[in-house]
Amino acid sequence: MNYWLFKSEPNKWSWDQQKAKGEEGEEWDGVRNYQARNFMRTMKVGDRGFFYHSNIGKEVVGIVEVCAPAHPDSTTDDPRWECVDIKAVCDVPKPVTLADVKAEERLSDMALVTSMRLSVQPVKPEEWDLVCRMGGLDPEKL
Repeated sequence: MNYWLFKSEPNKWSWDQQKAKGEEGEEWDGVRNYQARNFMRTMKVGDRGFFYHSNIGKEVVGIVEVCAPAHPDSTTDDPRWECVDIKAVCDVPKPVTLADVKAEERLSDMALVTSMRLSVQPVKPEEWDLVCRMGGLDPEKL
């Protein structure tokens, strides 16, 4: 399994809206960055990710799962753009802020710190475990 981080401005698409989509999930559309698109192309159904509120809050608030592989983005007719569908898995009991991540030396190379503008980014397994634990989750039970 691979791990990811999905950024969304909560005033545009919030964690509560994501959870409301239930098992069906929602298309992670509107991404217009080639690197982020390429990451989505490599995703597999069952991969897990952090749902991160950007700009407002700046914190990991939930865990999501990829529930549909890369497919054409329905918000454009341009065939270059693809996206995956994700569904909510669970809340992060204690949201992990960007400040928390930056304060943790073991996360200094995390893409959230080094590639802050990228809306879809990979998360290394050791980063996944640590951020889950910081948020009050046991990564072994997810």
